[in-house]
Amino acid sequence: MYLKKSPSWSLKESDVTPEPIYRQRREILKKLGITLVGIPLASHADAGLFDSLLGSESKPAPDKRRSLATRSSTYSNRSLSLTPEEKILKYNNFYEFGTDKSDPAARSGNFQTNPWTIEVSGLVHKPLTLGYEDIFSKFPLEERIYRLRCVEAWSMNVPWIGFPLASLLRLANPMGNAKYVAFQTLYDPKQMPGQASRRLGGGIDYPYVEGLRLDEAMHPLTLIAVGLYGKTLAPQNGAPIRLVVPWKYGFKSIKSIVRIQLTDRQPPTTWNLLAPHEYGFYANVNPTVDHPRWSQASERFIGEGNLFSSRRQPTLMFNGYADQVARLYQGMDLRKQF
Repeated sequence: MYLKKSPSWSLKESDVTPEPIYRQRREILKKLGITLVGIPLASHADAGLFDSLLGSESKPAPDKRRSLATRSSTYSNRSLSLTPEEKILKYNNFYEFGTDKSDPAARSGNFQTNPWTIEVSGLVHKPLTLGYEDIFSKFPLEERIYRLRCVEAWSMNVPWIGFPLASLLRLANPMGNAKYVAFQTLYDPKQMPGQASRRLGGGIDYPYVEGLRLDEAMHPLTLIAVGLYGKTLAPQNGAPIRLVVPWKYGFKSIKSIVRIQLTDRQPPTTWNLLAPHEYGFYANVNPTVDHPRWSQASERFIGEGNLFSSRRQPTLMFNGYADQVARLYQGMDLRKQF
């Protein structure tokens, strides 16, 4: 059963992103001279060299995904016809497999996502470790079409499949002094060549880490995603389990999570460690707070035409979810706590 009237932040069929523009994101950023914190991107020639040195074959990942059953959700309308799923599989941000958009699909063919475990520990009454299959038996899945806003001033809309992070945290029963939630990506340089080479991996100190305040993590919009387009996640999309926080810039949505820890202190986060003047801990989408090297007042919506003709639109406060999340930041100076 679906809502007769969708909330203001829900998306329509016409909003879902086609792939032709999405695939070209890295190329236009190169032409505009925009790179993340000025780190040089590995070229395709470099990629071949690293493959040789690391013993990693550049080949398309075999499709090992399986179909997922989902229940109805107030966050999405299942009657909508979405962009074919194969169009999101070939152009990805996942530096653990390289900085070029084609790298994750090309280098993740042998990435093992099952068996997989995720540990929830720290300031909790009931620490737990769940296997991959445990996730599907414990949590009802739903499809949610969310806006995605990248810090690089482009946007798209994605049909995720998952469950609220709050459901997982409640199983662990947070202690009263828990204030933050820290996340960690798998560290396995043998499987993730970007972790074995600073050049190939964008100069990041791995493993990738992220964090949220506990009230942000418990918000019903905060999603643990296990699928896209009706199937389990592909490795290049963050398989087997990732975070999705739709009102924050995309780098907060950490991929391939193996550890969640509750703490009373603000945890370190990868991009904030790398360039704290450019990437704040909160990373809330805010059109009034520019990135030091570009404006955040507008965004290029990846959804029609080609990359140069795609529509530019105003950036919405909190990525269009202000009615649901603005109360979390009452009394804060969002220019300082960005």
